[in-house]
Amino acid sequence: MSQVTVIGAPDLSGRRQAFALREDRVGHYPEFREFFTRTFDLERVGLSKPGYLRAPSGMEYAVVFTGRSGEAFPAGVELFALTDALEPLDEDALDRDLWAILGWMIDGVGAPWSREDLETTGKVYRIPAMR
Repeated sequence: MSQVTVIGAPDLSGRRQAFALREDRVGHYPEFREFFTRTFDLERVGLSKPGYLRAPSGMEYAVVFTGRSGEAFPAGVELFALTDALEPLDEDALDRDLWAILGWMIDGVGAPWSREDLETTGKVYRIPAMR
């Protein structure tokens, strides 16, 4: 079971968005575009507002979808950690959260993608969150 949950728009007062991750070719594999469209109701919402997630650390993330002329929407996705405006970002928590978000995404996309393959990739590349 995933520890990543889709949440409503959080209160952003006194907070900043810290860049965490960008994937500019979501449509490279159509099943990823379909996952995001389904999960965040993008056919209805489109570019009007971001989605939001809460990750295992308790940190919240804005999920911003991008469009590109001539490509199906969404063309890309960006994640921003929502943190206190003047506080440093906990990079260890960020790494663990990103890994959890990738796992949540893989679980949502389904076959032929698997959590086991993601974890094997993480071990091969010695991703710190895999320790």
